[in-house]
Amino acid sequence: MRLTSLLACVPIFAAPAFAAQLSVLPTKVHLNGPEASQLLILEQTDGAFQKDLSRETQWSSSNPQVASVDANGVVKPISDGDAVITGKAGGMEASAGVKVTNSHAPFVWSFRNDVMPVLSKVGCNQGACHGALAGKSGFKLSLRGYDPETDYRTLTRQSVGRRVSLEDPAHSLMLLKPTFAVHHGGGKRFGTDSLQYKIISEWIAEGAPAPKAEDVSVTGLEVFPAAATLHEGDEQQLVVMARFSDGTERDVTRWVKFSSNNAGTASVDDDGRVGRVKMVGPGEAAVTLWYSSRVLYSRLTVPFPNPLASNAYDQFPRHNYIDDLVVEKLKKLNIVPSAQCTDAEFIRRAYLDAAGILPRAEEVENFLADTSADKRSKLIDSILSRSEFVDYWAYKWSDLLLVSSRKLNQPAMWAFYNWIRDGVKENKPWNDVAREIFLGTGSTRENGALNYFLLHKDPIDLMETSTEAFLGQRITCARCHNHPLEKWTQNQYYEMVNLFSRVGIKNGSRAGENVVFAKTSGEYIHPRLLRPMPPTPLDGKSMSLDSTEDRRRVFLEWMTSDKNPFFARNLVNRVWANFMGRGIVNPVDDLRATNPASNEDLLAKLTEDFVKHDYDVNYLIRTIMNSATYQLSSTANATNQNDNVFYSKYIVKRLPAEVILDAYSQVSGVSTPFAGYPSGTRAMQLPDTQVKSPFLTVFGRPARLVCDSSERTSDPTVGQALSIINGDTLNKKLSAPDGNIALFLKLGLSDRRILDQLFLSAYSRYPTDEERKRMLPAIEASRLEKGTEEAKLEAHRQALEDMTWAMLTSKAFLFNY
Repeated sequence: MRLTSLLACVPIFAAPAFAAQLSVLPTKVHLNGPEASQLLILEQTDGAFQKDLSRETQWSSSNPQVASVDANGVVKPISDGDAVITGKAGGMEASAGVKVTNSHAPFVWSFRNDVMPVLSKVGCNQGACHGALAGKSGFKLSLRGYDPETDYRTLTRQSVGRRVSLEDPAHSLMLLKPTFAVHHGGGKRFGTDSLQYKIISEWIAEGAPAPKAEDVSVTGLEVFPAAATLHEGDEQQLVVMARFSDGTERDVTRWVKFSSNNAGTASVDDDGRVGRVKMVGPGEAAVTLWYSSRVLYSRLTVPFPNPLASNAYDQFPRHNYIDDLVVEKLKKLNIVPSAQCTDAEFIRRAYLDAAGILPRAEEVENFLADTSADKRSKLIDSILSRSEFVDYWAYKWSDLLLVSSRKLNQPAMWAFYNWIRDGVKENKPWNDVAREIFLGTGSTRENGALNYFLLHKDPIDLMETSTEAFLGQRITCARCHNHPLEKWTQNQYYEMVNLFSRVGIKNGSRAGENVVFAKTSGEYIHPRLLRPMPPTPLDGKSMSLDSTEDRRRVFLEWMTSDKNPFFARNLVNRVWANFMGRGIVNPVDDLRATNPASNEDLLAKLTEDFVKHDYDVNYLIRTIMNSATYQLSSTANATNQNDNVFYSKYIVKRLPAEVILDAYSQVSGVSTPFAGYPSGTRAMQLPDTQVKSPFLTVFGRPARLVCDSSERTSDPTVGQALSIINGDTLNKKLSAPDGNIALFLKLGLSDRRILDQLFLSAYSRYPTDEERKRMLPAIEASRLEKGTEEAKLEAHRQALEDMTWAMLTSKAFLFNY
């Protein structure tokens, strides 16, 4: 409240005046063919903001005999030649050059590139209509048109050819149904005077030519504007260009499927004036675009209406490039970062995030008493040198790689886990981790990495797990059809599968041993095409089906190439999420094009730096932990109360199940027994999540069944509450005769000293004066109970147990802040 009042008294910092500039987007137009057209936008740039002036623009053509332009900014060809299209608004103007070619060339609509986009845009082949698994009313199309050849046969051959009438195109069901000339369960989709009707009717009139192998294909999309900062209430028209395999470009805005990932900031009109975005509130939104299995997004921003002083960002320290890029993003959004966290908050946060343990009371005292300027950096280095750091990250990567005795025998499970832990201990570069897995051959007992292939014997399981674990790509949807949210096609899916179809496994000479080797034959058959696809990495080069080279090597070399856009980016995003509470791309294993990063510049720079330093994970961890961004307070200010996306404050997060259990053991001084493991083994040292522990299960420990970040949960449940209130796990630790409470009493420590020890152990700080005033009298009162000396001692012990229970079940303990 005090900060809000102060900010309210400060005038909004006046931005320097900038001369408004106009530009036409796209800046160059090439209309190729008689049916080409191009939508133009007149964009005004005024300092940090853009504004779409298209609705108030007067358009004109320098040569109407070459190219015409209507009031909406749509340019159409008239004859071959060059022209200039000019837009005027607000007393200013801007122009774009237009080149027209083949304006009178023979033209026939393409089924693949014209008819199919119409069917996709009006919804005929969507999952809620004929693109459903079983279709609708006996009529089934491939989802979003991923199989044009089959759709063509369905439309022209099924239903006794009534869907397409070559003799009388107007009586084709393809036209009668969507225009509602006859009853249609999907209602009216377009009118007889529409471009949709024109395309389909003229295609039928030309004899309904089939899709051909030599048809041009879409190779990429470009959107205008790719990014813009707007004011709340503004509208922004988007224009989408498609690039084709023959080098041509075409305006496909009319046929694009639009959606917004943040409806609270931007809503998009996908049915009326296509691609028209309304900025409805502050924040940032990615408007995603889908066309012909290609996806892209435009990033649109509305700054928050926060009153800021001219020096609002001067107080934020800059420790490394992370801080510069975070502040740059926050400035665009008009958000001020929180203050730096206290030393007490930092030491607790750093130990928990990096090693999954609490600092001991004496470590906290020493750190708080240290006055050196670089003590936080030194603390980070000391944590990274601890064995608990190795345990924590070995456990984390075991989650990712699904180490479990559910599918592995004990020797195999231990070999796999020990290989992972040894890699963390020696700080093995991440590309070497991948190399040892995918190029390995031989005994699974001698080379623990090879047990990865025992967990994933099926080529589909192996491919899907590998792409998600190492690339952050969820391509399972493409198993049955082209991916609806990505550019990956079903053919690409099975090309990837065939990279893993020649992994051989045979029994070894010892009990529990298997031998992994590369086979020289074996293919996976595409279930629709009924033939094997050439082994090909995503957007990579194909290898011959006849080649006897180990296909895993091709996959590995593509995956770990510096040019691969996913491998290093995926690892960086996962490590960032561990420390910052949220991935720059969130969820962390969903790095698809339609799920953009919240700070693309930051993720790109972190990835570049990670690769430059030879995939050094510990270097990445140090860089993140040493940043002022990581060391921000979790306490919000007036500008960032609702921000959990752009890292203006530390995101409070509940501790993982294993960390909570180990912390209970550490504060109470009583270890948790695990069947089959030595006394004192911590939960974070367990190699296997199959070890029975009701506490870990109820608090969200993953089963390691599938490679999916959502397997681990932190959502509160009734079971968690009951486990803490009535369960034996915590209560028995507190009352144990060899626990810390019993030790404090045995040593005769004063109540004040006991309170200090518990606060230092649980919260990494001393109690405040207010906490002492409330808690010490309650503890001291227990000593005054009437009765025998034993009864008084019991009452005192019980009071300490109750106080410790309250501390260990509080949000302040269960969450990292």
